[in-house]
Amino acid sequence: MGFEDIPDEPAPERKNLVTRGDLRRVFFRSLALEANFNFESWQNTGFAFSMIPVLRKLYVTKEKMAQALKRHLQFFNTTAHGSTLILGITAAMEEQNSQQDDFEEESINTVKTGLMGPLAGVFDSLFWGTLKVIAAGVGISLAINGNILGPLLFILVFNIPHILLRYNLTFIGYNTGNKFLQNLAKTNVMDKLTTGASILGLMVIGAMPAILMPISTPLMIGTEGSQVAVQSILDQLVPRILPLALTFLAFYMVKKNVKTTWLLLGVLVLGFVGSIIHLFA
Repeated sequence: MGFEDIPDEPAPERKNLVTRGDLRRVFFRSLALEANFNFESWQNTGFAFSMIPVLRKLYVTKEKMAQALKRHLQFFNTTAHGSTLILGITAAMEEQNSQQDDFEEESINTVKTGLMGPLAGVFDSLFWGTLKVIAAGVGISLAINGNILGPLLFILVFNIPHILLRYNLTFIGYNTGNKFLQNLAKTNVMDKLTTGASILGLMVIGAMPAILMPISTPLMIGTEGSQVAVQSILDQLVPRILPLALTFLAFYMVKKNVKTTWLLLGVLVLGFVGSIIHLFA
């Protein structure tokens, strides 16, 4: 029998030391990811705090535990809503590191750093650019009419999907490791998700001026006894044309690099003066 016939030695079987309970504790701790936010290392202390249940399970000596905590106190910043995916992947890598002497520890922070940006782009668009706008639109439309369900629906519409996704991403990250994003990249799911979220967010934002800016004019034209409301004429031309005009005016000023502070002050002055001279109602 030649050397080519000798079977390869099987790789040592990896034991799953991290339990669902450990990952569940990681999830709950991740809710405090930004509790100690700072502008030097951003979310690093929150990340290290979230990883403690897993690290305690994997490293029994003070030296190993200290090294692991120090490793996760490096700079970290991503969208908090998707942070548990990175936490799950990191837990899987730490588990592998604890069982393999030749594991490259620096690869843990390399993977974390590589995932921060792409995940921030996806989840910022999904939650801040889309879901929060939808939740705010639903809540504000009820709140301006004095309905107590307004703020409640805002909290529920935003947080129920957020909590469910954040919880499940913890286990997805651990079970699939860093292959998860690689598989998504091959099928362009990340690009499709980002594009779809952006389109939906723009649709919602486009509808908000007409709903949330009830601008009208009390001006009348015509002779006494046969006067016609200017607002009725405008509504026949383009419904809600005044909110649309104000939106395009603000957009034009932004394109001209007018500072947001001056833009807000200008809108306040325009509304105040317009109401005094009975131009706007």
